[in-house]
Amino acid sequence: MSRRRKQLEREIFPDPKYKSVILSKFINTVMKEGKKSLAERIVYNAMDILAEKTKEDPLDVFTQAIDNVRPLIKVVSRRIGGSNYQVPTEVNFKNAQAMAFRWIISYSRARSEKTMVERLAGELLAAYKKEGASIKKREDVHKMAEANKAFAHFRV
Repeated sequence: MSRRRKQLEREIFPDPKYKSVILSKFINTVMKEGKKSLAERIVYNAMDILAEKTKEDPLDVFTQAIDNVRPLIKVVSRRIGGSNYQVPTEVNFKNAQAMAFRWIISYSRARSEKTMVERLAGELLAAYKKEGASIKKREDVHKMAEANKAFAHFRV
C-alpha cells in the first residue's frame, strides 16, 4: 500500500456547447495526441447526427447510451494458494463510466462507416437502443461475473 498522500482529483470543466461535465470527459477520452479541437468536432458532429436520427435531445440520448453500457460488476484476477481465480467485484461509478467510454470509443473505431463521426454516432445510437458491440461487451462481462460467482467469497 502506498504511503504517499492521496492524489487530488482535478476539476474538469463542462464542455462549451452542452455545458456537461460527462460530455467533456468523453471528449477527453476521444482525444488523441492532444488534438482536443478535433475530438470536440467529432463528438459534436456525432451529437448532431444523434439529434437528427432520434428527434430527441442529444445530451439525453448520450447519457442514456452511457448508462446502458456502464457495467455494474466485473471480474478481477486474484492469486490464492497457488492458483488464479476470477473473482467478481462491484465496479464503482467512476471506473464503470471510464470503462463505458473506452468500450464505446474502441468499438466505434472498429466500425465500418466512412468517417469517425458516423462511426461514433452509430455506436452511441446502438448503445441507446441497447444493441451493438459495446452492449455485448457489457453483457459478456456480466456473464463472466455470473459464471464465477462461486469465487465471490475471495473478494478483497
